[in-house]
Amino acid sequence: MPNIKRAFPADKMTEMEASTLTKKLRLRALELGFAECGVAPVEQLEDMQHYDAWLEHGFHADMDYLRRHREKKHDPGLIVPQARSIIVCSFVYNTRAPRSTDAHAEGDGWISRYAWGDDYHDFVLKKIRALYAYLTELAPGCSGRYYVDTGPVLERAWAQHAGIGWLGKNTCLINPVLGSYTFLALIITDAELHPDQPMPDRCGTCTRCLDACPTGALIEANVLDANRCISYLAIEKKDEIPEALREEMGRHIFGCDICQDVCPWNRRAPVSLEPGVQPREGAVNPAIKELLQLDEEAFRRRFRKSPVKRTKFRGFMRNVLIAAGNSRQPEMRAYIAPFLEHEDELLRTTARWAYDRIGSTQKQEDAA
Repeated sequence: MPNIKRAFPADKMTEMEASTLTKKLRLRALELGFAECGVAPVEQLEDMQHYDAWLEHGFHADMDYLRRHREKKHDPGLIVPQARSIIVCSFVYNTRAPRSTDAHAEGDGWISRYAWGDDYHDFVLKKIRALYAYLTELAPGCSGRYYVDTGPVLERAWAQHAGIGWLGKNTCLINPVLGSYTFLALIITDAELHPDQPMPDRCGTCTRCLDACPTGALIEANVLDANRCISYLAIEKKDEIPEALREEMGRHIFGCDICQDVCPWNRRAPVSLEPGVQPREGAVNPAIKELLQLDEEAFRRRFRKSPVKRTKFRGFMRNVLIAAGNSRQPEMRAYIAPFLEHEDELLRTTARWAYDRIGSTQKQEDAA
């Protein structure tokens, strides 16, 4: 028999039809590889007050792009006229590999788990695009926009309202089954869908993420000061990293997962079989000595279609030099030395700090 799909005109849907359409969309989302799919009604978010206050305190650091399109973040109807529903899907990126911050891997750097594989924007975007195509097929006349971490919308807040998780004290979205190692994708649409109930907070009295942050970036529950966040420093910050924070960065060269690694909800988090998230060769605990020998062309080849390319060569090598200094291994100085005469002042001054840090560490050990 032919595969006949029931169509639901977007502007003439009964409550039962809206419920049926929502169930079909959720089933299709799971078929596409998403782990969860929820629906939130378009309404005023109380989270916007928290977001605006966060911006006013300057906790967004140099990420001025977060200030843009605040009106659209307040009102999704400015993105999709007469927006009624927001479909939020989560995609697991957890793998069987060990923690990204491995203190036992001496001489190795640390890369955030989400960046071990391919750039998630590429393969997750294909999946949410396919889900949107299915929506327009089932609901003729509906319109919408879909995003994967690129639109003027508060994804995690809408995800909580769509019932697929709650905002943890580390500001990550946490699901009681999936944990927090998930990517989010969403669709804003004018179709009337059956909404899910928001998920209540289940962090309780736990403060493990707040206690574990090396730089004190989590200044209180649900408040992250990006100025001190290792992920921000190692990915978004373009210039010199303050000396006061360099030691606390340890050997992180791209991102940081500490506040997620210590979260009890991630102890039994499922792993993904998606090829795009599987660790590339050399992505988990890469050798710092090897990274220090990369030139710009080698950097581009190694991290082609990887999230790591976001830092560009300059930012990446700055991070690797800091990691080299924090390795406290005397033999690392030979690999740092070429950067002491580098034409780029940022790399030159960072190399000097790293070189001297190893020297001071060696003197302390000799004195002991």
